[in-house]
Amino acid sequence: MRTSDVYAGAFDESVPLDSSSNLCPECDGRFAPSGGESVCEDCGLVREEPRLDRGPEWRACDRAERKRTGAPVTEARHDRGLSTTIGRWRDSNGNSLSGRKRRQLGRLRREHTRSQCESKADRNRMHAFNEIRRITGVLELAESIRDQACALFRTAQGEGLLPGRSIEAVAAGCVYAVARCNGLPRTVEEVAEPAPVGRAKVEGAYRVLNAELGLPARPVVPSEFVPRLGSELGVSDDVQHRALRLAEAAEGAGLTNGVQPSGFAAACLYKVLEGSRVVTQGEVASVANTSAKTLRKHRDTLTESDAP
Repeated sequence: MRTSDVYAGAFDESVPLDSSSNLCPECDGRFAPSGGESVCEDCGLVREEPRLDRGPEWRACDRAERKRTGAPVTEARHDRGLSTTIGRWRDSNGNSLSGRKRRQLGRLRREHTRSQCESKADRNRMHAFNEIRRITGVLELAESIRDQACALFRTAQGEGLLPGRSIEAVAAGCVYAVARCNGLPRTVEEVAEPAPVGRAKVEGAYRVLNAELGLPARPVVPSEFVPRLGSELGVSDDVQHRALRLAEAAEGAGLTNGVQPSGFAAACLYKVLEGSRVVTQGEVASVANTSAKTLRKHRDTLTESDAP
């Protein structure tokens, strides 16, 4: 006798051995496993059982670019990027929406925008983060710098440093502070130029942030500005290396104490290029955001010190 004649169906350990619990309450038929469920072989009744859905948790609407998660959490948004984006013209399948549906989505989008800011602090944070994104975009800074500046503003707001100061000034001060902490060659004038406030307010906000939060700001030295200024002037790598060695020697001799770093770096480049007629004093001074008189003064200091 064959085994298949004795056991008509396949054996499954998930099926209870008790015959009474394995009987269908409707027709007294037998339950058999089918696709993770127990189904009556006679009437097709499905027994209710806890079941795990092991399928993919698709979140993207576009089927061609399915992802298992939504957008990453970012510090550049006041709500860390957890808000919902409501479309305008097409649905998830790319089909055009009717006029009635577009008007409905417009109302939903308006109410959603109103509900994003629950308090005045949220509105201030949203405005500040928009300013930080705009300033970092104009200065072509990395996204990590943008996120750090937004996190610094959030910390400053939590510490109560905003009353008495404009949101734009504190936002620009956060960008400058993060640039200083990361050793980026950016001056206050460069950060204040795209900001809607003046240099004095940006400097004041930075001083408050540095004093109250104890920022690990690094001192700005002229050697950090040499590569960027050399690239903007279009000089060769050999000229940049020579100017960099000249700036480092001047720093070691204490000639850069109390001077504008970008102006002294421009003077090092001009000292190396002097006599080659590649660039003029006005071009070098314009790139460094300084005057030709200051450029000549630093050049004379380098000449008198006999720097290599």
